[in-house]
Amino acid sequence: MRRSAKALTPKDKPHWLIQGFDGLSSLGEWRIDPRHISADNVQILLRVLAGRAGLSFDEIVSAHLNGRAQGSNGLLDVKQDGPRLQFRCGENPHFVAAYQRAKARANA
Repeated sequence: MRRSAKALTPKDKPHWLIQGFDGLSSLGEWRIDPRHISADNVQILLRVLAGRAGLSFDEIVSAHLNGRAQGSNGLLDVKQDGPRLQFRCGENPHFVAAYQRAKARANA
């Protein structure tokens, strides 16, 4: 049984689409109303999900070191894909987030 967040939204309204993958297998998919989460918090969410899904405590600590520090691994770095609001974090498993605009309704 999948738990649902109160802020989940239908596909036909603007939303953040968060997806998790382990290889080609889906770990989960969530749609969140953009009024309930900022772009900054989406990036934090990706880091938390990626850390929780597949990193050891040592890897999480190393991921938070400054980039030039010895032992820094960059495993929780969030990368933006192009100019759009699309982010990704993690290697395998990994999580992606994309802002989805409302879909145009077809005329009946």
